Amino acid sequence: MSEFAVLLRGVYGVWLREIMRATRDRGQLIGGVSRPLIWLLILGVGLNPYFRGEVYGQVNYVIPYTYLQFLFPAVIVLNIMYTSIQFAVSVIWDREFGFLREVLVSPMPRSMILLGKVLGGATVATLHGCLVLLLARFADVTMGVDQIAMAIGLMFMLSFGLTSFGILLAARVRSFEGFGVFSNTLILPLYFTSSSVFPLDPSLSRTQAVTSYPEWLVFLVRANPITYAVDALRGVLINFHQFPPTAGLAVIAGMCVLFFAAALWDFNRS
Repeated sequence: MSEFAVLLRGVYGVWLREIMRATRDRGQLIGGVSRPLIWLLILGVGLNPYFRGEVYGQVNYVIPYTYLQFLFPAVIVLNIMYTSIQFAVSVIWDREFGFLREVLVSPMPRSMILLGKVLGGATVATLHGCLVLLLARFADVTMGVDQIAMAIGLMFMLSFGLTSFGILLAARVRSFEGFGVFSNTLILPLYFTSSSVFPLDPSLSRTQAVTSYPEWLVFLVRANPITYAVDALRGVLINFHQFPPTAGLAVIAGMCVLFFAAALWDFNRS
């Protein structure tokens, strides 16, 4: 057997272990199903009537979509964010119980070990994103096979980048409790400042936008990489963009490379 085939078997073994561990965790599955239901059923349905305001007897259409349609891609990103970053708890678990040390002293390169773990986390997070896709009919989002394929590709890239980011955080947090508090403190601000639950009018320039929103909020939305991930999925699923169509793909690809490289540097130091 060639050396490359041996490496692939090693990556597959690490990947399979992460998949099996995730599928045995009922809490993850329940969260992956209940989270989008709560957001779409309560927030989406509850705020839908207020998404289009009436001004001087005329209906003001912020964007030509219902709030459920607008929120739908963002809920996919939320499910991926929670699953990807919380997946890094497995790194803390492996470190605490000695499994990570045993794997790191094996002949398998650390880069391949990390790749297997990240691919495992990305696969699980993508599957959780696909759970939201099953609610497309409820959100009145119509998708073709090509749209579904493109959406899953973007979801996997985003999951890969965020899983790498979660592992990077886990290398700096030593306890389960600390990581849980820190990750939740990070996820919600990133999500809410990603134009996920409210739109920045794409027809407005930055100068015009700051007359409607505080300048600091416009800055946070435009500087947040999750903004462009949400926008990329909206472009695929409901054909709505707030930014250039290529921006989302470029930012997600950049997240994959940057966070994986940083996580690998940390992994090689440990």
